[in-house]
Formats: sequence, structure tokens, C-alpha cells
Amino acid sequence: MPLPERPAWSMPAWSMPVLALCGFAVLAIGLAGLQTGNFVADEFRRSPVLGWLTLAVAATGFGLILLGIARELRGLLRLAAVDTLHRDLAGNDAQARARAARRWLARLGPNEDAARVAPALAALNDPDAIVPLLRAGIEAGLRARADALGRRAALQVVAGMAAAPAPALVVLLISWRGLRLIRQVAAVYGLRPGLFGTLSLLRRTAFAASAAAVTEVAVNSAAHAALSTPLLAHLAGEMAGGAVAARRMIVLARAAAVACTPLPPG
Repeated sequence: MPLPERPAWSMPAWSMPVLALCGFAVLAIGLAGLQTGNFVADEFRRSPVLGWLTLAVAATGFGLILLGIARELRGLLRLAAVDTLHRDLAGNDAQARARAARRWLARLGPNEDAARVAPALAALNDPDAIVPLLRAGIEAGLRARADALGRRAALQVVAGMAAAPAPALVVLLISWRGLRLIRQVAAVYGLRPGLFGTLSLLRRTAFAASAAAVTEVAVNSAAHAALSTPLLAHLAGEMAGGAVAARRMIVLARAAAVACTPLPPG
């Protein structure tokens, strides 16, 4: 029986902005490292004490930069692993589904629900019951924690809108709280996204957030049109705006949870 041919390796189809950004990063860090190395060598020629001091400063600075890059890459890799786990859990391969379930339990870290589900998963003989077990035993608890974070963010946004003296500050408050909420929900699911990971999660949840924003505009317009008294219209519009902004935080928390979970939709 002939062995199946291995697929030919192909370079990932990166976009031009990503390639340009990577090129600029390599040039900036590489040229800065060469320049710093020459400067350290010159300091060693002047004095060993100045040389070692300069080397320590340079090593600390570049070490922090590389640590930040490593954390960003780790966050992006963990986010990409969610898609891989989703594909395996939604596939027809029973062994791949079981391995994906165990990997997800390991990625969640110390978790009471995961510790309770792990023995049941090991003793499970029906591959079709893996996803329902994970959904009932783990996903329900994670989704409840994400909803609690969304409700807390909603209360904070309503309180902030009441105290904000300018509409521009309200926009900044909602934007900042939404980004922080996405990071909090990602942490619930065992992810630690950095800047680019947060932007990627924001892209995944942008549709739900934009739908909530459109709903907010519609509700505000309906409230202003329904009331003829200027004072009542202003008060009703502000109340409707606060209610929809709070609803937006709840919807955003649920959309972020959908983006972070590897389970297929039920």
C-alpha cells in the first residue's frame, strides 16, 4: 500500500502590512542592537566599569523588549490554538476530539469545573458525548463568569455616563471599558492576550458591538422623536442611551466569550 504523500510546505499567506511591519521591526531592533553593541565596545575601551554598566543597561532594555515580544507572540499563539481546538472538537475524528478536550482542560489551568470534569472525560466511551460534557461541565461556568463581568461593566458604564461632564468622555469611557472587558473575559478562558491579541479579539467581536451601537442610535432617535417636551426628551434620551450602553457591555461580554471558547455552537 503506497504511503500518502506529504503536503508540500507553503509560506503562510501574510498580508503586505504584516510583512512590512515585520520588516520594520527586524530593521529597527537589528540596527539598534548593532549600534548598541558598537557603543558598548567603545565604552569598554574607555573604562571596564563604564563598559559593564553600559552592557547591563543595554541587556536590561533589550531583555524587556524581547520579553514583551514573547508575551505578544504567546498570546497570539494561544488565540490561534482556540481555532485549532474548535476545528478538532467540531470534526468527526473521535481521537482528535478527545485530545482537543484534554488540551483545553490543561489550558484552563487550576479550575474547579475542569478538575471535576477531567475524571468523567477520561472514563467517557462515547466520543459524541465529549462536547455536551464540556458544554455542561465547563462552558456553563465560564459563560456565567463572563456574564457577571459584563453586568459589572454595564453598571460601571452607567455610573460613568452619569458622572461624565462631556460626551467625548463618555465615548472614551465606553471604549476603554469595552477593551478591558474583552481582556477580562479572555482571562476567564485561560487566555492572556497582549495588544495584538486584544485587537484580534476585538475584530472577532466587532459585529456584535456594532449591532449594539446601531441599536443604541435607533433607541435614542425613537426616544427623542416620541417625546415633544425638550426636557423630557433629553431625560428619556439619556436614560435610553445609558440602558443601551449597559446592554452593549453585556452583549460584548457574550460575544467575547464566543470568540474565546473552542466549543462549537450548540
